[in-house]
Amino acid sequence: MRPEPISRHTGLTQHDGRTTISGKKALERGGMAGQEYVRDAVREDIASGRLAPGQRLVEADLAEQYSVVRSGVRAALLDLSAEGLVERIPQRGSRVRTLSLEEAIEVTEARMVLESLCAAKAAARITDEGLVELTALGDRMTRAVAEGDDLEYAELDDALHRLIRELSGQQTATTIIERLRVLNIRHHFRMTRLPRRPQTSLEAHLRIVKAVADRNPEAASAAMTEHLSDVIDHLTAARRV
Repeated sequence: MRPEPISRHTGLTQHDGRTTISGKKALERGGMAGQEYVRDAVREDIASGRLAPGQRLVEADLAEQYSVVRSGVRAALLDLSAEGLVERIPQRGSRVRTLSLEEAIEVTEARMVLESLCAAKAAARITDEGLVELTALGDRMTRAVAEGDDLEYAELDDALHRLIRELSGQQTATTIIERLRVLNIRHHFRMTRLPRRPQTSLEAHLRIVKAVADRNPEAASAAMTEHLSDVIDHLTAARRV
């Protein structure tokens, strides 16, 4: 099912259980509503893996899918191209951009700096309510690994990083990290499928949880840096294969 649209959008309708935006409303608003909706929906589909790297994005198909005029779809794809998520090929249209292994390493290096900052800020700012939520998430991750539920663990992995960003209150860093994360999604999925990766990753995540829960910014930053350094090491090893 299509994820719920961002609340600021108006002129939404339901078709077969899927929320779309009416072409009439998009035209009334000069195509901006349709442009924003398509841009956010395609970005989310790339982030979730529903759209694979290299997959073609046909304007006519997207226009029909979202009930938006083609000019809105075209503008949305231009936005996503500027973000590095979509590649526009002359005479051939658009497709989901494939990130090289070298680029994936660079993206993870940038994430490491920003996510370490967020971990430190989260440790300094965490409330008692946030502490309960963080601890519960760590317990759920431990349970998922014990039960061999790799899919659940991968979802909880994303949830933990997202929670730490929320706890940090660092809106600028969060926006940049989200864009970097979507760029790197194919390599992220590959990492989660490595033998015993959840078990190794769990230990690193629990160290992050403990440091943030202890309200120790230095330890939280170091734990996050160590975790993403390990990811970089795995990506570098894959490059040598």
